Amino acid sequence: MKAIISRYYGSTSTKGTLQIFEGDDLLYSCKTIELRFLNNIKNKSCIPEGDYDVIKYDSPSKGQCFRLLNVPNRSDILIHKGNFVAGDKIDSLGCILPGLRFADINQDGLIDVADSTKAMEQLLFLLPNSFKLYIL
Repeated sequence: MKAIISRYYGSTSTKGTLQIFEGDDLLYSCKTIELRFLNNIKNKSCIPEGDYDVIKYDSPSKGQCFRLLNVPNRSDILIHKGNFVAGDKIDSLGCILPGLRFADINQDGLIDVADSTKAMEQLLFLLPNSFKLYIL
């Protein structure tokens, strides 16, 4: 099983589509949102494109989620539930937030990811304890 995030870089956020494949068969697809790209600056930028080993992880602060291993010059990068990466409320300091759709949830003019809890539940059910993630 493998996962691929295809990204679209914006001035306030990095939007993506996460697709889960078993061989050539697409099993699942959802949206992702991350911080905008600022040269991999810790707590301010999304992580670089690349191939990452990922494990299921029980975070003390985020609950059951996924942890990306060996991210260059970064640590504690997770895929966890959350909605906001820009504006007054931010749920990520470099992590990947899954959701079912993009929306301006809090009406601040910035795009957020919606239905994150449901997307996270689906990912936790579908994905194995370890897998490869390709970020394009």
